[in-house]
Amino acid sequence: MNIFKDLKVIELASVLAAPSVGQFFAECGATVIKIENPLTSGDVTRSWKLPSENSSNSVSAYFSSINWGKTSLALNIYDDEDKKKLYQEIKDADIVLASYKKGDAEKLGVDYQTLKKINPTLIYGHITGYGIESSKVGYDALIQAETGFVFMNGEKQEVNKDTTTTRQKIEGTKMPVALVDILAAHQLKEGLLVALLKREQEGKSNFEGSYVTVSLYESALSSLANQATNWLNAGHSPQKMGSEHPNIFPYGTIFQTKTDSLMLVVGSDKQFSVLCEILNIDSISEDERFKTNANRVRNREMLRPILEKAFLETESKEILHILEQNNVPAGSVNDIPKAFENEVAQNLLFEDKETGLRGVKNFIARFDNQNHNLDLSAPPKFD
Repeated sequence: MNIFKDLKVIELASVLAAPSVGQFFAECGATVIKIENPLTSGDVTRSWKLPSENSSNSVSAYFSSINWGKTSLALNIYDDEDKKKLYQEIKDADIVLASYKKGDAEKLGVDYQTLKKINPTLIYGHITGYGIESSKVGYDALIQAETGFVFMNGEKQEVNKDTTTTRQKIEGTKMPVALVDILAAHQLKEGLLVALLKREQEGKSNFEGSYVTVSLYESALSSLANQATNWLNAGHSPQKMGSEHPNIFPYGTIFQTKTDSLMLVVGSDKQFSVLCEILNIDSISEDERFKTNANRVRNREMLRPILEKAFLETESKEILHILEQNNVPAGSVNDIPKAFENEVAQNLLFEDKETGLRGVKNFIARFDNQNHNLDLSAPPKFD
């Protein structure tokens, strides 16, 4: 889909959040120019490599996650001549993507007000850590910690107390993906699309530009969803529950079979009744302690071992097939290599035949059942 084939995007950002927005526009046909500083060898993620990667290659596995379909332009915008070249690119740009902390864009002469003088209809998308008034740098892992994600995430455990200081030992786990960066990127995409719609409604000649800002911190808070409202409306402070759900049981619960493990996501009383029938424990679904979801949530510690024992009598492949046939939601617990064996996953992959690089589409919506457009250039080198 090339709906944005006439759109020009200048990317002044690095790492993950804003660059993933750049790839979104590239996937939709836009021309995306990534500005990289030659003094730092370009985007820092070019150097974020696993031990198994070629140290001399300027395109790391990390960099290849969000930089398909772009061209790279090496400019040191501290240099006056290079800044003039940047300004020349800005003149006919539609969107600028930036991720500067407070004051930095102004010092460099690439803030919205400065660039708006060059291009009055410019849409400027700006991701910050904590908002445009904060000079604090935002890091995904820290914001996961500060907004409750780390505290909630992990296996259920008792809080240990140090007997000498009575200090509570609080442990937690961050998500293994930079979740807040990705959530903020989606927020910025939405904001930029609204700005483009506004430009379309007003007409480009009448459009006065737009400054669209998104912070990682606000993106994280707004994504707490039911965990936030569980606290705000029910006074429940979310705790670690492993993969389980605070409001539904068994939902997100992992069970071991004879051969493997699977996850169960039973969301209704009917599904629970069918599950019990399949596992040959019919009486359990009629037990008042477990008959309704509210009672199952209340008595989950009694119900879990009953289900665990029943699943240990099954084999994963067979029981998953039976559950699917009877509309009881369940799935295998796959590692990443296994997940990408799936045909659906294979249909989302970019592949560059020259370099062998592969990547995954950021924008997976289909329009009128059309196939995904995977014809994008590989992430640009920086040599």
